[in-house]
Amino acid sequence: MKSNLSLKCEHSHQPADSRERVGLDSLFPGVIVGIPGVKVQHPALKKHSPAPVSKPSSRRSKISELDPTLHCSIIGTCLTTGELRSALRKCDSAIDPAATYHELHSVAVASVGSNNETAKHIQKALDRRHQINIDRFAAARNADELRQRWNAAVQNADIPGAYWALLTHPLATDALVRHAFGDVHMLSHLVGAANRADIRKLHELEQHKAALEQTLERQQAQLRDGFTSRDAKIRELSAALSTRIEREQTGMPLAAAASDLDTLDRLVADLRKQLDLENRRHERAEKKAQDSAAAHASAETARSAIQTELSALREELTAAEAGLAALSDEADEQRSDEWALDGLSILYVGGRSHQIAQIRTVVERAGGTFVHHDGGMEERGELLPGLVGRADIAACPVDYVSHAAALMVKRLCHQADKPFLPLRSSGIASLLRALTSAECDDRHRAQHSS
Repeated sequence: MKSNLSLKCEHSHQPADSRERVGLDSLFPGVIVGIPGVKVQHPALKKHSPAPVSKPSSRRSKISELDPTLHCSIIGTCLTTGELRSALRKCDSAIDPAATYHELHSVAVASVGSNNETAKHIQKALDRRHQINIDRFAAARNADELRQRWNAAVQNADIPGAYWALLTHPLATDALVRHAFGDVHMLSHLVGAANRADIRKLHELEQHKAALEQTLERQQAQLRDGFTSRDAKIRELSAALSTRIEREQTGMPLAAAASDLDTLDRLVADLRKQLDLENRRHERAEKKAQDSAAAHASAETARSAIQTELSALREELTAAEAGLAALSDEADEQRSDEWALDGLSILYVGGRSHQIAQIRTVVERAGGTFVHHDGGMEERGELLPGLVGRADIAACPVDYVSHAAALMVKRLCHQADKPFLPLRSSGIASLLRALTSAECDDRHRAQHSS
């Protein structure tokens, strides 16, 4: 690691306040997570563990008060690369801009164990990014309600904010922290396994494609050889016929003509056998070629679908990170026009009910107006023409909306000459990606010019 990566902030070794620190040393005795060179001991090997200490509910924990074994999972799960780099540069402007994420991660994990400037900046970044989850978890009145909120967040794949809100909650018990840490730990394994499976499947499809191309090349070579042999036989037969005609014209003796005729008959019979054989081979080769071409096309279609879905997921992830970073409190003054909706009215039809509040928050923080219709589940479909008329843009998540509602919104948008955005999924990332599309940008610019 480069020398200028180390932070200049002085670690203030102040004693922690009277409240007990929540850590994995009391949850998993003998286990130290993420520190190279330290032997890991399974909790089942320990017969006794310290009794959990109840925490007062006066305030949330600071990251420096949590056990160091939690810092690695918090930094890696709850902060993006850009947010982590920004927080560290506030303490040391000489940090190498080309430093890898692993180097930044290592510096942050080693620094937040004390109540220093680095820990304070990272604490502020975490609180600012996950304020919605912190407020939602703050309403919990006991540990059981905390566990219910955490399980719901895991079910909805809303892990980072819920993890930070739970670990720092005043009512979080040792058992609940252990439960959340285990979920996050296993989730990292599941994500890695899914990525490996996709890569392995893509590699298998490429190998299958190469094998089909080799088979097709061999069959084409066999066809060429068969055609060459047939042409040779045809030339030989033509030469024999020409010879017979010449002999008949020159008055060749009948015995010689009969001999030539027998030779010609044998040649014709052999040629017919060879022709029949080549025809059968040609038919089999054509069928194999057709089957190979169909299998190749199917494999190519599957590979293209996987690559398209992978590209879409990457674009949605990039749009989500950029959008959430641009809409954070820290980026309000430097927000680009790409994320300034400036009163743009967005009609969202369909979607999952538990995600609507989050989508509304993102749109309103970007300066837009959010209008929702459930697509006819409980609300009347007759309301859609009026909503489309008042909106600037209409969006439908194609994975969670009725077919009739989606067609109606598309037709109404076409009649009103307004953009219709079909979203790949009902998540926030799909909407953020769609809001940066060329069609949306054109409507945005047209509204500003008017």
